[in-house]
Amino acid sequence: MSTGKTRKHTALPKAKILIEALPWLTRHHGKTVVIKFGGNAMVNDELKAAFAQDVVFLRHAGLKPVVVHGGGPQISAALDRQGIPTEFKAGLRVTTEEAMDVVRMVLAGHVQRELVGLLNQHGPFAVGLTGEDAHTITATKHRPEIDGQLIDIGRVGQITEIDTGAIEALLADGRIPVVSSIARSQDDGHVYNVNADTAAAALAAALGAETLMVLTDVEGLYEDWPHSDEVISRLTASQLEKLLPELSSGMAPKMEGCLFAVRNGVTTARVLDGRVQHSILLEIFTDEGIGTMVVPDDFAQGGAV
Repeated sequence: MSTGKTRKHTALPKAKILIEALPWLTRHHGKTVVIKFGGNAMVNDELKAAFAQDVVFLRHAGLKPVVVHGGGPQISAALDRQGIPTEFKAGLRVTTEEAMDVVRMVLAGHVQRELVGLLNQHGPFAVGLTGEDAHTITATKHRPEIDGQLIDIGRVGQITEIDTGAIEALLADGRIPVVSSIARSQDDGHVYNVNADTAAAALAAALGAETLMVLTDVEGLYEDWPHSDEVISRLTASQLEKLLPELSSGMAPKMEGCLFAVRNGVTTARVLDGRVQHSILLEIFTDEGIGTMVVPDDFAQGGAV
């Protein structure tokens, strides 16, 4: 076989992969996608690099990606180094004034900077900001209920308002906003630690995003965990709402975020396994997709996603 024929033969599968992506590229072109970055993808160097490649690919493919991140493992490690105890109540980190200083430093000064750096290896794209900047995220003190009692867990915020002006300006300029889940206070001049899943969902709704994507350390929402590892590939908002009381404390805020998003104008919300390299591209640009997708109740059966 000649060299020319060999080249044609080996290149053909690549062409088929690109063509498979064409309808999805057309469908998502110009649309905003909010991605919650978390789990193993945040701490594994290969996964971090693949995540950055995926996000830059989305931007080059004509989408408008917005990244929202927390930093649970990094915060816990930093608190431990400073001798500050880590405590969780109602699935949320108890955040004292002292701990809040560490949270702010880790999220805005370490995790965000690293992620911005990884994205900007591919061009002058990423710009970091926190919810404090330009009043992007405003919150009041959150008091969760345990056994019928409202409890004080410190500087943990409940989002009351989103101002998308700064993010929209960055998107219009072709940039990739990277948002740390810290909020300004509505009423007392302090800052708040807010759950990154909740922040991503609120931003997706406020931006009128096409898609919310939440990276996790599981394959998706399981049908009957721990008795089965069968993943639910698609469900409606009402179906998800019925399942919420049974979910683990780790999965609950992710799925609550998905539910909020699709009930507030986001077309689809997806939970993906961030341990799989290029999971974002697999979900958006292939026929099969991976993970669990949540759609509004009135979403047409079999409609385009």
